Amino acid sequence: MKKYTIKDIAELAGVSKGTVDRVIHKRGKVSEAALKKVENILKDIDYQPNLIARSLKNNKNILLCILMPDPKIDPYWKPCIEGIDEASHEFSPFGVTIRYVYFNPFNKDSFVTQSQLALDPSFDGVLLAPLFQKESITFIEACEKQEKPYFLFNNDLKDADSQNFIGQDLFQSGRIGAKLIHSTLKDNAEVAIIHIDEIFKNATHMQEKERGFRSYFNELENGHFNIRAYKLKHRNANNLKKTIKYFIDTHPEINGFFVTNSKINLLAALLNKNRERTCVVGYDLLPENLHFLKTGVIDYLIHQNPRQQAYLGVTFLSDYLLFNKVIPNKNLIPIDIVNSENFMGYIKR
Repeated sequence: MKKYTIKDIAELAGVSKGTVDRVIHKRGKVSEAALKKVENILKDIDYQPNLIARSLKNNKNILLCILMPDPKIDPYWKPCIEGIDEASHEFSPFGVTIRYVYFNPFNKDSFVTQSQLALDPSFDGVLLAPLFQKESITFIEACEKQEKPYFLFNNDLKDADSQNFIGQDLFQSGRIGAKLIHSTLKDNAEVAIIHIDEIFKNATHMQEKERGFRSYFNELENGHFNIRAYKLKHRNANNLKKTIKYFIDTHPEINGFFVTNSKINLLAALLNKNRERTCVVGYDLLPENLHFLKTGVIDYLIHQNPRQQAYLGVTFLSDYLLFNKVIPNKNLIPIDIVNSENFMGYIKR
């Protein structure tokens, strides 16, 4: 039997979530027409709030910790806040509240320090973006020792005995990037896998994308593609731009570019699109990336949908803590390919 959320009922009745909440909990003013709509839907779906209440663990309030990168440092994570806040609003009538604990996505020591805060006994569960492989495994082992439920989003972990994950198949994501470049350049191309401004050896999300990318070309029977990986990193933002420009200027032979994270705009801003036969593929619908997609410098963006990942992470964790709902270990969302012709459909979502 389906468990209906406040959002589901609101959509069925054609009213706001706040109206549904007021009707169910008999508080606040509701128009006669809205009241009738909601009551009819509740009757149709056999909604039984008392049964739901009894399924809560002693009707206690639940506090979730969101352990994730600071969106002020890396704007990729801004949509995650929207998804988390939406899910939090849906579960707030059942006593679920959240608290953000941010870490610097470019500093593993920051993650270690902040992860200790997330182990506070006051937190009933943790939603984690595990950017740092070793440190994240240490953290989830501590969660398991405390019997503290956790859920991972955005990045899967290798070498972890037990984990709950919502996100994309990063290996397959890399293969898709390779397929896009292969389809565009056809054959005999110099192709660069570019990791910008991250610690590659401890970043499984970048490793898996590169592994998938290489696997695609390794399986090709026809066509010659020379694949090389480059790590472009510098502590200072201005010097990072100089590093990228130097890379572009000293590698005029490269015509296929696969950037493994959302910082593809840094490359696109310095890339001369007049190069013969180029294909530029990267990730994420940041405004800066969309600008270069629209102007034709970037050919494709792979949409990782961080908002949906974060929303589902909070939803799954809340369902488990509230209703003892069993969640499968791996929850993979589709990998979307965005180009200059279809990007508006994603912006309007």
